[in-house]
Amino acid sequence: MQRPFNFSAGPATIAPEVLAQAAAEMLDWPDASGRHSGMGVMEMSHRGKEFQSIYEQAEADLRELLAIPSNFKILFMQGGGLAENAIVPLNLSALRTNAGAQGVADFVVTGSWSDKSQKEARKFSQVNIAANSQADGFTNIPDASTWKLSTQASYVHLCTNETINGVEYHALPDLKALGSDAALVIDFSSHVASRTVDWNRVGLAFGGAQKNLGPAGLTLVVVREDLLGHAMSICPSAFDYKIVADNQSMYNTPPTYSIYIAGLIFQWLKRQGGVAAIEARNIAKAKLLYDAIDGSGFYVNKVHPDCRSRMNVPFFLHNESHNDAFLTGAKAARLLQLKGHKSVGGMRASIYNAMPMEGVVALVNYMREFERTHG
Repeated sequence: MQRPFNFSAGPATIAPEVLAQAAAEMLDWPDASGRHSGMGVMEMSHRGKEFQSIYEQAEADLRELLAIPSNFKILFMQGGGLAENAIVPLNLSALRTNAGAQGVADFVVTGSWSDKSQKEARKFSQVNIAANSQADGFTNIPDASTWKLSTQASYVHLCTNETINGVEYHALPDLKALGSDAALVIDFSSHVASRTVDWNRVGLAFGGAQKNLGPAGLTLVVVREDLLGHAMSICPSAFDYKIVADNQSMYNTPPTYSIYIAGLIFQWLKRQGGVAAIEARNIAKAKLLYDAIDGSGFYVNKVHPDCRSRMNVPFFLHNESHNDAFLTGAKAARLLQLKGHKSVGGMRASIYNAMPMEGVVALVNYMREFERTHG
């Protein structure tokens, strides 16, 4: 029987074959040659040869999938994207100061998450808001030519996919062309591994795993080597990127099981044809859903078409008195977690990598039938 389609924004759906493999290996993990360890991954020492092989394979697969250059370090950390809002300025805001004093960071605010980021960063750095689309309801991305970047900024922070508001950068800005020599920091939590990354324009990328990479608990940080070693003196050792990198993410006990699941997902992505193939699939899924919304007089998406997210699609019923009926009917149709974020309202369909096209087709068919019976 087909599992229900889970449109949760995170923790989010995981490919059934990944879950099946994890279930089969729960009590006794086998290595690549089929030799059984007699332990589940959750029971392993993070320094034992069994887990080391899991870790090394996951890191290698991720580097291959995202085409991460050799001068970038891959860190498997904890705390989620929310904690990185503090950890990034603790590590990077002092790039241009002496003795690790507070520096300046630029922020482009395009939704709830980048707004949270700039508020948290104020505890550890001076913040300059280079652009803010709040006045437009976070429905667009201000043109980069209008950004008011600071000449003192150590880095420029973007949330390149706003999970709540459904806004996505479809191309990264070239800071050098904008006259800035700051490092570009991107929060790619909710679209990591859904598309390629232009690493020539990025200094650091971070994201929580629970959207596209697996279960909550793991935080991915990809950081250019020249940005290491500048942490403020108040930065906790476990969050100092250089210390974490020097210890191959083993300075403290890493989130071992989450790394294992992420590794299985990396292997699943490779079997799908890699990031280029999954990106093409994501484009097709998003087009199907947006076309259904735009072709209807019953539903509306308020985000400018040029920056609509492929991963998180918020939409509203013109007559919101039908919201409860829509959600009740969706659940009966085995379409789960479609309620919009409490700060925005309406509906939201998160269609991450693991959401098959069949799930989007089922949602579109339900939406059309609901419109027919309630319009």
